[in-house]
Amino acid sequence: MGRKSASSSAKSKEKRLQRKDEQIRISQAMAVVAAANKLADPLEPFPVFRKFNKNGISAELYVKKVTDLDQSLKDWAFGLTKKNMQQKYEQCSWGWSDTKKLDELTDEAAWYLVAASLDGKPLGFAHFRFDLDETLEVLYCYELQLEPGFQRNGLGKFMMQILELVAFKNNMRKVVLTVLKNNQHSKFFKALNYNFDESSPLDDDEESFPYEILSKANKRLQPPATSAKIHGSNHCCSGHDHHH
Repeated sequence: MGRKSASSSAKSKEKRLQRKDEQIRISQAMAVVAAANKLADPLEPFPVFRKFNKNGISAELYVKKVTDLDQSLKDWAFGLTKKNMQQKYEQCSWGWSDTKKLDELTDEAAWYLVAASLDGKPLGFAHFRFDLDETLEVLYCYELQLEPGFQRNGLGKFMMQILELVAFKNNMRKVVLTVLKNNQHSKFFKALNYNFDESSPLDDDEESFPYEILSKANKRLQPPATSAKIHGSNHCCSGHDHHH
């Protein structure tokens, strides 16, 4: 067989270098995520955000890994999510499954931002994870759930600000979340400048999707040009949804 042409060899070398660069970048991203997951208290650098006092609500906030939460609080978080979301799930193609939602909420990778009254009664929570999404290091917000009596008073916005601070302090490239299109609260995130993420699927004549993916980028860290877009990310289709 004849030798490869010079241009063919150059292209092959270029592809190898691109793959190597991508592997290095993913390895670096994994290291960033791993470092974030080793934090003792992600809220430690932001003491002023440990308290919320506005619109007649006084709350204390803390962040813990799911493995450090009392069972009673995990039970409450599942019950609140079911109360707020079951009907919306059942009204779209996802459907509701107690088992799937409980597994998601108690996954060992889960972190919780909890807002509680001064006497310790939980008022709301955010379930989030430090993870890779389409090769990028992100803080993925799985849930933002508030007790009905504590919605629309600034607490949800305050909690999202905390997630953004935690994400960007720990070099996550963006905060990502998924919202159901039939959830009227999804406009809450757009009001906080969350925009359509490039991974959000688009409806067409053959298929329509009950959800959309929103994100807010870390302006300090621009996505690398070599980042590969991976279609069908696990986050897109596994029923993750995040609501105020």
